[in-house]
Amino acid sequence: MSSPTPITPELLRSMPLPSHAEGADKNSRGRVLVIGGSVEVPGAALLTGESALRAGAGKVQLATVRSMAAQLALAMPEARVTGLAETPEGDIDPTEAGRLAHRCGGCDALVVGPGMMEIETARQFTSGLLAEVATGPALVLDAAALAALPGSREALRRHAGCLILTPHATEMAHLLDWPEARVTADPLAAGREAAMRFGAVVDMKGGCSHVVTPDGKAWLCGRGNVGLATSGSGDTLAGIIAGLLARGAVPLAATLWGVFLHAEAGERLARARGPVGYLAREIPGEVPGIMASLLG
Repeated sequence: MSSPTPITPELLRSMPLPSHAEGADKNSRGRVLVIGGSVEVPGAALLTGESALRAGAGKVQLATVRSMAAQLALAMPEARVTGLAETPEGDIDPTEAGRLAHRCGGCDALVVGPGMMEIETARQFTSGLLAEVATGPALVLDAAALAALPGSREALRRHAGCLILTPHATEMAHLLDWPEARVTADPLAAGREAAMRFGAVVDMKGGCSHVVTPDGKAWLCGRGNVGLATSGSGDTLAGIIAGLLARGAVPLAATLWGVFLHAEAGERLARARGPVGYLAREIPGEVPGIMASLLG
């Protein structure tokens, strides 16, 4: 197969984001539903939701464990927040999948996984959600939600063409049942295998990110820096991609733009703060300015 194509500003300008007429209301920029968080990591859903708004989505809803819902609603007054039943360990109860499936039909982009801690609980919840949700929203699966994919092949067929996966090396190793050393030795091969196996656009995250489609085409982002390897950084990436999806970008364009915006935000923060020590919560605020500069 051919070598990956670099993700550059010129490439992104050749696939411009949907424009929005002056005076259009927030519904025209789309709706994102973020399902995630837990008692131990409630802020992951907040990072994802804020990033979706910073990428231009018109509305954001957060669905998280009931005991943390009020705090999230206060921390993010722009979002509608729904409290869900939780397990004794503090994760979203898998029985909530059916209830949320009905709400998914009213959104344009769905993110599942940020801040979910217990892998088996997340697998059960996400499997149930995939089985219940009909075709409709574009899906971004991240973190623990990725564990549901191997057992959800039938459900995934209904979501062909609108599924994005954002694993790092450890998650990819579990997803493919490969040794992690094999993934890190050839992340592009891992990305291609996952994209083909699950019919998804895959962002194989790492020092260099590889974006791969099911037919094996690949793109490479060499931007960014070590500072992006920080808690919550992946949650912001998932949110940026979802925000672009909600606005009407197709999955490949949303992923390429999202990966670049995330990496460039890290570059700008490194120049302003230093290469190590900036926070994931600072990433979303850089996104609107970067988009404006790219779109001219």
